[in-house]
Amino acid sequence: MRVFSLIVSVLFLFARAVSSATAASDWAMNATAIEACSCPMFCQCYFSTKPAAHAGHAGHEHGEGGEHFCKFNMAYKINRGHSGSVKLDGAKFWIAGDLGGDFSKGQMDWAVVTFDPSVKPEQRDAIKEILGHVFPAKWNSFSIASDASIDWKAGKEKSEARLDNGRAGEIVLNKFAGMTSDPVVMKNLKYWGAPRNNGFVMMPNEIEAYKLGDKAFEFKGSNGFMITIDINSKDVAGKEKTGA
Repeated sequence: MRVFSLIVSVLFLFARAVSSATAASDWAMNATAIEACSCPMFCQCYFSTKPAAHAGHAGHEHGEGGEHFCKFNMAYKINRGHSGSVKLDGAKFWIAGDLGGDFSKGQMDWAVVTFDPSVKPEQRDAIKEILGHVFPAKWNSFSIASDASIDWKAGKEKSEARLDNGRAGEIVLNKFAGMTSDPVVMKNLKYWGAPRNNGFVMMPNEIEAYKLGDKAFEFKGSNGFMITIDINSKDVAGKEKTGA
């Protein structure tokens, strides 16, 4: 079960490392993400199989030419959830990575997951299994980082998340002004493999950064949003039954 190095064919976050014999058959997760990426607002990856091109070398410019990538940070907090008798409420985890230059065949570049130290081993196993259904993708490289504290604060005007007090990662989002005081929300758009969401709350980033290792990056003024997703074991069973 401690297989923390993925080959290309293994689904995201060891979803298949937990066998059907040991995985809980009854599970559910409702979670909110503070999320940002390197694409201009709004991330074209939701409407295409290729991310935006980036011409700037410092990670702050967007252009028609240059390298294509979508370097992202996702700070998640589970609002409510369970896997069998294991409660998941309040668990926090961080996903940083890059979708790569072309994911038309479902192949992404790299991802690193960090759990808050408060997340218990049995919760981690359950989260890995569930996230395999949320993110049904393949990765060229994948790793689990050492635990680090995750500060997570969602708000109507501003939302912030920091990994290891900002030393390892940072996301700061600000509300985009709409016609009223309410945030701008994009609805009826699918988020990965989740069958339900409350809409993409548009919040361009003030900064989104991952600061560890040789793949560290930082972007300012690019795409950002908040979203609450909902998925459960009945959704997955229904897809398997229909072959979807």
